Amino acid sequence: MITNTELEYKGNLYPNHIVEFTQDTDKLYFTTANGVVLQITILRGSVFRFRYAVNHIFEPDFSYAIDPEGTMGYSKLEVVENNTEYIITTARLSVLVDKMTLRVQISDLNGTIINEDELGFHWEENYEYGGNTVKMSKITQTGESFYGMGDKAMHSNLKGKKVENWVTDQFAYAKEQDPLYKAIPFFIGLTKGNAYGIFFDNSFKTSFDFSHERRNVTSFWADGGEMNYYFIFGPEMSKVVSSYSSLTGTPELPPLWALGFHQSKWSYYPESNVKEIAEQFRQLRIPCDAIYLDIDYMEGFKCFTWDKNHFPDPKRMIAELEEDGFKTVVMIDPGIKVDRDYWVYNEALENDYFCKRGDGPLMHGKVWPGECNFPDFTNPEVREWWAELYKEFMTELGVHAVWNDMNEPAVMEVPSKTAPLDTRHNYDGYPCTHRKAHNVYGMQMVRATYEGVKKYVYPLRPFVITRAAFAGTQRYSSTWTGDNVATWEHLWIANVQIQRMCLSGYSFVGSDIGGFAEQPDGELFARWIQLGIFHPFCRVHSSGDHGDQEPWSFGTEITDVVRKFIEIRYQLLPYLYTMFYKYSKENLPMIQSLVFFDQEDSQTHFRTDEFIFGEKILVCPIQEPNAQGRRLYVPRGIWYDFWTQERVEGGKEKWVIAELDKIPVFVKAGAIIPKYPIQQYVGEKKIDELLLDVYYKEGTETSEVYEDAANGYDYKKGRYALSNFKLTGKENSVTVQLFKDGDFETDYQTIRLNFYGLPFKIKTVMVDNEEIVLENLLLENDHVLRIDKNFTLLHITGNI
Repeated sequence: MITNTELEYKGNLYPNHIVEFTQDTDKLYFTTANGVVLQITILRGSVFRFRYAVNHIFEPDFSYAIDPEGTMGYSKLEVVENNTEYIITTARLSVLVDKMTLRVQISDLNGTIINEDELGFHWEENYEYGGNTVKMSKITQTGESFYGMGDKAMHSNLKGKKVENWVTDQFAYAKEQDPLYKAIPFFIGLTKGNAYGIFFDNSFKTSFDFSHERRNVTSFWADGGEMNYYFIFGPEMSKVVSSYSSLTGTPELPPLWALGFHQSKWSYYPESNVKEIAEQFRQLRIPCDAIYLDIDYMEGFKCFTWDKNHFPDPKRMIAELEEDGFKTVVMIDPGIKVDRDYWVYNEALENDYFCKRGDGPLMHGKVWPGECNFPDFTNPEVREWWAELYKEFMTELGVHAVWNDMNEPAVMEVPSKTAPLDTRHNYDGYPCTHRKAHNVYGMQMVRATYEGVKKYVYPLRPFVITRAAFAGTQRYSSTWTGDNVATWEHLWIANVQIQRMCLSGYSFVGSDIGGFAEQPDGELFARWIQLGIFHPFCRVHSSGDHGDQEPWSFGTEITDVVRKFIEIRYQLLPYLYTMFYKYSKENLPMIQSLVFFDQEDSQTHFRTDEFIFGEKILVCPIQEPNAQGRRLYVPRGIWYDFWTQERVEGGKEKWVIAELDKIPVFVKAGAIIPKYPIQQYVGEKKIDELLLDVYYKEGTETSEVYEDAANGYDYKKGRYALSNFKLTGKENSVTVQLFKDGDFETDYQTIRLNFYGLPFKIKTVMVDNEEIVLENLLLENDHVLRIDKNFTLLHITGNI
């Protein structure tokens, strides 16, 4: 054990003994003799914030990551001092602060240590740039596992890994390659059945070592800024992720069409090509809601322009596509072409909106248009200007959504792939260099885009996509995992990345289905579609260099498989929309890794393949070529095979046959899964009846269905319909109770219940305590009932 002194140890400086303690309501201050101040803020009984100042000076307290609308509060706070330590107690945790070293130990109220400093806070002066490299080291508990950290392309359990957060344009990245496009410095630790989270709120380049260098030490550090982290206690992983999501925010509901199937390519042009793609979707009866226009729709790759040779009348084209059910999504990049005849460039130049280098000249970088300057999106005036640039696109031309790419920012032909580190930024009134602003640059760009799109598509809801992101970006935008590759390995990577992103508070995410770089064969494309339809954001996107990548590009057999699964996506839209509602309102991730679903089962701690879609559907993708099935792990409980309705007992591995037209999918016993009829696009059909697939369970299970107008903001005024179902199954009966909330009136008047797994033949049906003649319920195949949507109690009995 190293004793902290004022002396350096291996180049690092450490706090020494505490000489002063003060309290200001929810903030506790511990000051050491050598000028280190630890500020502990109690946000909740289970959420603490730790900030460390050097030389008695805290940095300005400003964060892009923290949601200003997040709710906090606690019921109990006590501080006791003894000879060796201060003891802070809330209703959930006990925190010890050592008087001699300022080290911290966090325990639950039973005395179980959850997290403990090793060397604790230390720092090293940065002689090149000024400021400090700030560091924290923790003791790794025996058997501890680690999850989260955004889009890392590696095993879901990060134990033994070292990772870095520096948003980077990584074309055709490889497994284990790091860093990638996202910087989300949040991880979940799982030890002795207890889950906790640490969010390191520092926008400089950050690094995390999960027992890589030393097997009993977990550490994290930043190239500058402040040691400022949040500790979140579960003990359930669900509570950790929920609290983190409350801290950094969740998005409002998207338009329902944003959850449909989307088609993209670099690039669909000219207009005739776009129309041809749209026509083919409708002719082949493959559902699709959106077509994307990559950079080739622009004039010379200049943002907010149109190439009139390829798109002579974009307003007419967009309107005609919309008549056929297609939304148009356009790309906008951050690089603004240096061109005195370009109005966007001139506006930014005249208003001093471009980033500058350390000694004053404009920051230049080469991107698709050639030489570019880059707006400083950390300046609120620039964000306001940028938002207004969308007015013509959204209100006059009718563009439906915007896709921000290259916003790391990516810069070509330089080793760093991005802006020089001496580039200056406003940082919302706290001026800094690119070292601090780099990781939030793309976030602030898409924030400005979101604000502009939201303003000009009103009264409809905005839909925005970003490539680069920092923690909290989920409040503004969906995202995807960047320029992947058409390989089986990348299919595995996509599966892991989406699970990890959802654990990291960012659920509206998907991958480039089929791979962006290189060309998939039909089998890989089909298997990727089978995975992608179970991801919150569902889009095919390809580079176009190696051939076509539309659903019909691989022959009739593959087209039929792809159609089948996209149709399943559209049938499950009410289930998916309810998932999004629970993510938005209850902070519940839309995709759950098995360890999240059941952290008490040690078998789940190292599972990467299987995941829970929502709360009730288990998905096990096929990730190898020529596979006729796969071995998989079914988590504890009773499940039903989605295809055969066979009852499966979980808690063990199972071999499942899955030829090319199927992947293993299971539904949790007791679940009630809502379905819509197959549509070619959202809104094509009036929903005349809601189908509920009801899976029998002996015991009780609850399910929810959320519905509203599918666009607009009336739902915020109470015009939504939230149906809460409670199923209770017994040996010879099933009861379904319905509790409703909200004022929205759905188009349909009846509900069709399709029962699976009933251990008896239906004999009597009572609706709201009144027995109904079976023939009047249109009983089909002895397990299908049609009843009024406004029932409150359905009771079915039968003969075994």
